[in-house]
Amino acid sequence: MSDLGQLLRKARIEKKISLDDLQETTKIRKRYLEAIEDGNYKVLPGNFYVRAFIKSYAEAVGLDPNEVLNMYQNVIPQPEPEQIEPIRTKRTTRNTEWLGKWASNVMVISFVVLILGVIYYYMSQSYTGNTNDATKDLPKKITEKIEPAAQPPDPGNTGANGANGANGTNGALADNKPVQVPTPPPTPTTEVKLVKSERGTDYYVVTGTDKLKIEMKVTGDSCWMEVDSPPGPNKTVIDSMTFKNGETKTWELTDTAFLIFGKANAVELSVNGSPVVVGDQPNVKKIQVDIQKS
Repeated sequence: MSDLGQLLRKARIEKKISLDDLQETTKIRKRYLEAIEDGNYKVLPGNFYVRAFIKSYAEAVGLDPNEVLNMYQNVIPQPEPEQIEPIRTKRTTRNTEWLGKWASNVMVISFVVLILGVIYYYMSQSYTGNTNDATKDLPKKITEKIEPAAQPPDPGNTGANGANGANGTNGALADNKPVQVPTPPPTPTTEVKLVKSERGTDYYVVTGTDKLKIEMKVTGDSCWMEVDSPPGPNKTVIDSMTFKNGETKTWELTDTAFLIFGKANAVELSVNGSPVVVGDQPNVKKIQVDIQKS
């Protein structure tokens, strides 16, 4: 067991916190916590998560995480720097000349097409105008529509109660009364609101819906992420894996969601179409999203 592992384990025992309780508080798997105490960092997903998990462990047992990291910075593996491959560009005179000729040909073709389009438009307008004039000169007996003769009123129809024609007229007026269409109820709007931040966890409430649509995209380095629903001792782990740069994932849930990000500034997150701020630092981030049911 390393000196750092002994320090953390001693602080945990003094606080009377079991590994199961610590797992529930930090949302870090028990086998990772045991590996940190034993100094076996190869079990963890990567060098970056060693520092993040140690920081969460120290905070949970009441130690200053920054002071712990500074004291054992020579022992803790350093994260590997990102390797950026330089972009090589090569421009030649031949390519420039070919691009200039291609652009000139496109401009000439576009100009010819434009001229042909203008000619076609004016020819179409002239043809339409001549057709309308010819229609106006046709004899009225061909163009005029013969209206049907009006039918005389039925003397036998004396109204709904057979008393007189006036009642019948009132019945016809009643039948022609416009029907009022009921106005549909307004569609509820979905709102995502941050209600509190406590012990490293941001709590959000979603209103106006009965389900959650969580969308995640990795925009930086690879990031480990876990999705639980619902949270707590009886939680169900929906996903627990490392996502690479550029990967996206969508989850649709009908209950409370608990999200854990190994590297907050490496992801973009939205809930029901509304963006949610994860963080701008490469730290572990925990977010809980609840549905407020009416």
